Amino acid sequence: MSLKWTDVQEIALQLMEQKPDIDPHYLNFVDLHQWVLALPDFTDAPDHGGEKVLEAIQSAWIDEMD
Repeated sequence: MSLKWTDVQEIALQLMEQKPDIDPHYLNFVDLHQWVLALPDFTDAPDHGGEKVLEAIQSAWIDEMD
């Protein structure tokens, strides 16, 4: 399965598993962008990951932790 920026929920789940010590409330979007690009199944264009998408990923990650 390849991941795209639109797969917000799946990206959040994978990041939550890979980065269990990270509190998503205090994410740096530069770091978040790099972490998404480093996911093994991620295949989308790096420049499509704008602030709104990163905010959606952060929000989904927070929701999953609650």
